Amino acid sequence: MTDLSAIVKAYDIRGVVGADLDEKLVADFGAAFALLIKPDSPTVVVGHDMRDSSPGLAAAFARGVTSQGLDVVSIGLASTDELYFASGALNMPGAMFTASHNPARYNGIKLCRAGAAPVGQDSGLAEIRDTVEQGVPEFAGQTGTVTERDVLADYADHLRTLVDLTGSRPLTVVVDAGNGMGGLTVPRVFDGLPIRVVPLYFELDGTFPNHEANPLDPANLVDLQAKVREVGADLGLAFDGDADRCFVVDENGDPVSPSAITALVAVRELAKEPGATIIHNLITSKAVAELVAEHGGNPVRTRVGHSFIKETMARTNAIFGGEHSAHYYFRDFWRADTGMLAALHVLAALGEQDGPLSALAADYTRYAASGEINSTVEDQAGRMAAVRKAFESRDGVGVDDLDGLTVDLGDAGWFNLRASNTEPLLRLNVEAPDEASVRSLTDEVLAIVRG
Repeated sequence: MTDLSAIVKAYDIRGVVGADLDEKLVADFGAAFALLIKPDSPTVVVGHDMRDSSPGLAAAFARGVTSQGLDVVSIGLASTDELYFASGALNMPGAMFTASHNPARYNGIKLCRAGAAPVGQDSGLAEIRDTVEQGVPEFAGQTGTVTERDVLADYADHLRTLVDLTGSRPLTVVVDAGNGMGGLTVPRVFDGLPIRVVPLYFELDGTFPNHEANPLDPANLVDLQAKVREVGADLGLAFDGDADRCFVVDENGDPVSPSAITALVAVRELAKEPGATIIHNLITSKAVAELVAEHGGNPVRTRVGHSFIKETMARTNAIFGGEHSAHYYFRDFWRADTGMLAALHVLAALGEQDGPLSALAADYTRYAASGEINSTVEDQAGRMAAVRKAFESRDGVGVDDLDGLTVDLGDAGWFNLRASNTEPLLRLNVEAPDEASVRSLTDEVLAIVRG
């Protein structure tokens, strides 16, 4: 029996093409997915990114689905949030072939049920893995069919109904697509808006010849920052490979934290629906919950990870949710994450007033932060216990275990220490009133973590 635990992750299937994934295995995954969702849906929508391996793997998956008697609607080249749109608008389960920001040799499958409901380890992935490992049973009935459908225009039109930019002042925006799917979706979504786009790396190229399509790595923002300054743009946007995440830099080329974007979008959504619930994961800035409460909303804190965000959004009927990793979730987008919709909110907010983005972002930024700091640690539980022991007995300190270890030092700041699910790493995030306090607290925690 083949052990697939190394590639069937918490939220998706991902591995190196040729070594971990090939068309035969992917066809089995398609058949197993069909068996999982067959009682609820006769059709699966399938999309893929621009990686060289993606069209072949997507076609193999479709063969697996149709081998079990279900039909496939292929939307071809698409961003991940475009696939979520198709799943929601067509009310079909979906499969997206992408490895997001991973290097070119990787690929993977993001799965969802009808309405873009997530499929993770506890909601179908483990069952799919078991079916493939045990051998997919053959289906004796008639095989399904594959039809093609272009949903890009409908996707763009839907996003534009959710954010009104008709009254915006003209803006100049540098967009770095990183040779990923933003090169396809941005021109269509921004077409006709009062926005002049200065494109960087819009050519679809799954070898990523210019830089990795991971905007959370500062090295991958250098070109965007330089171009924003060169052309005097109002802001810059960087998308990851499958264009479901969007990172923002201001007119000076300085990064705007995803927490500030979360707070900005939350305030805008609360203006449409006063008193609504807003979800934020426990690594976003403390300012997010403060600003949500100050604007009459109900902030709800959750664990890191899209399955937890979406589950909590469904349970609370939250209107919006944001993560520190630049994933943004919208109730009006089937609770799925879409960086494009967050970008439209930022553009609308900026275009409604005359000041620069740096001043606007400052309204949603109250604290200094370390960013995520990784430490290679074999004894993760032991090191976390040592950190807990060092802090929990101090006066006025609060400790919780919602996701790893969170230590609240009141006005002095807070930190979260989490173990990686896949590597011998501890991940540290620190927030405090100023940079000096962040450095001091970070040094104190890391001294314990790293011994």
